[in-house]
Amino acid sequence: MHTIRLPEKLVKKAMRKGIDIEREILDYLIRSLDLNPKDEIELHMELAEKYLDEGKKLIEEDTIQASEKLYKAAEEIIKALAIHYNLIDILTKTKSRGRWTVTDIEKAVKEISNKIGSWFLDSWDHAWILHVWGFHEGKIDREGIRIRLPAIEKMIEESLKIIKGQH
Repeated sequence: MHTIRLPEKLVKKAMRKGIDIEREILDYLIRSLDLNPKDEIELHMELAEKYLDEGKKLIEEDTIQASEKLYKAAEEIIKALAIHYNLIDILTKTKSRGRWTVTDIEKAVKEISNKIGSWFLDSWDHAWILHVWGFHEGKIDREGIRIRLPAIEKMIEESLKIIKGQH
């Protein structure tokens, strides 16, 4: 991964508006590069593993950021599986819009759960709790993250096996 430096004024303004700069840049690049499905799946898998690793490392020092990184890991693996399973209705909408919405993610989770089991929906629910109550509300402590971590890890690990054809 490479580091890109942005003007501080731009970063602060984006943060005040609740804009996730990293997400915006990634979405823009994915759209602009017109990646083939295999490459896009690999990108989402790499991001899922990166966010999972970052989230685990942050649990002791920053529960808010740990919560968000773990949520992002789940979100990225959902995108990878949506492409893997060619969830065409969802993918068509996200491509035309240029981004994923929470509604798209939720619909993908339902379809993926129908294919691989209800445990996936349960894991997503843990990720969503981290996003809302851990990141946005800042109400989840280290223990609250730790008890949800195995569900997020399972989501990533099992999904990677499925995508790589080991399941």
